Amino acid sequence: MKIDGVKHIYFLGIGGIGMSALARYFLRAGKTISGYDKTSTVLTKTLESEGMDIHYDENVSLIPDSIDMVIYTPAVPKDNAEYTHIRESKMPIYRRSEVLGLISKKRKTIAVAGTHGKTTTCSIISYLLKNSGIDISAFVGGIMKNFDSNYLFGDSDWVVAEADEYDRSFLRLFPDIAVILSMDADHLDIYGDKNSVHQGFRDFTLNIKEGGSLWIHTAIRQNIDEKWKQALMNKGVSIHTFGIDDGDMQAKNVRVENGRFHYSIKVDKEIKGFSLGLAGRHNVSNAVVASAVSKELGCTWEDLKRSIESFEGIKRRFEIVAETDGKVLIDDYAHHPTELNAAIQATRELYPYKKVTVVFQPHLYTRTRDFVDGFAEELSKVDTLILTEIYPARELPIEGVTSEMIYNKIILNNKKLIHQSELIETLENMPFEILLITGAGDIDKKVKEIKEKYFNA
Repeated sequence: MKIDGVKHIYFLGIGGIGMSALARYFLRAGKTISGYDKTSTVLTKTLESEGMDIHYDENVSLIPDSIDMVIYTPAVPKDNAEYTHIRESKMPIYRRSEVLGLISKKRKTIAVAGTHGKTTTCSIISYLLKNSGIDISAFVGGIMKNFDSNYLFGDSDWVVAEADEYDRSFLRLFPDIAVILSMDADHLDIYGDKNSVHQGFRDFTLNIKEGGSLWIHTAIRQNIDEKWKQALMNKGVSIHTFGIDDGDMQAKNVRVENGRFHYSIKVDKEIKGFSLGLAGRHNVSNAVVASAVSKELGCTWEDLKRSIESFEGIKRRFEIVAETDGKVLIDDYAHHPTELNAAIQATRELYPYKKVTVVFQPHLYTRTRDFVDGFAEELSKVDTLILTEIYPARELPIEGVTSEMIYNKIILNNKKLIHQSELIETLENMPFEILLITGAGDIDKKVKEIKEKYFNA
């Protein structure tokens, strides 16, 4: 694959958060960018304003004649008319992960992997480095509030990228520094079982370049068997751990004060005085490994303290959207039982004396089927639950798999199963103190309406 001579790139599924970051990268490199997505969004409108030509009709006649290369996301259905046409016409077509992998080969790369926390950790790393004068580029799976973007351009050799385990995409990356945050079972439609998920992460680390480094959470270090460790050591890869109260670099004395998480970092000595605006101990852990990676690139502790203090977060990652009259509205991307657990725990820790109402939109039929017990267990821990229908994303329905599977297993008196269109009306008859909106589908489209109606905004 040669990109240097390419002039016009067409993106199939350009509105995806990862695809749009790549489109911005190539636009900044002087390429002409056009593309298709099924829905016009705030993000696609922003891309258009930046100079990209985007259409929203699945119509092959709208594909420009001048394109040299096509980049697509696996989220686009294989029966999509444009995808079929491009395949049949023999145009050069590549997955987003293939192109990102090519970029990682040519640049010095920090790749963040894990079934949870990739976007947050990538965002913190990117901000810490930029704010410390290291001019990195970054591809992030969310909108970083400090930059109002999912892509950062930089003149240095370093690039920060998410290493996505879905469809084994991360096996196309070749990092100098790799981070693994978690290895929970997920995407079992791809992997089949938890052991295969773990093997995928092991294979990812074997792509670390000679003399590179790996940071792995203490909760999963038992998964580093001797054979795996020896394979990394044979490449000169150093292995480090991180966590809370454990690891080569660890957070100590974590506490909540005035709505912020305060902590120290212990490495060779204890470095005090960190204050993080993101909620949750899981995010403290994410900030610790972001600091560890940033130290590898030469950041000072003073730089890191200052930057963590001013980090504003990521849209839809425990985003406190509104707070008025004793009520709080929080929007979060949680779509796996572990992520729901983290979001609910963070809410309880920030607001220990308030009742928590959760709105949850399940994401994917396969994930609902595979983790129905886990979802029911976590959602039974809230005070009130509103459960909506499943957001299918790229999937077709599976017979017998519905939100009702979760609903019937939830041990909770105050629960409702509704269609998303009924949410505003349901909230009128269900007074709340903390309203936590969760899910990776389109449930976030209701947040603005809820804010305007219930928070005088």
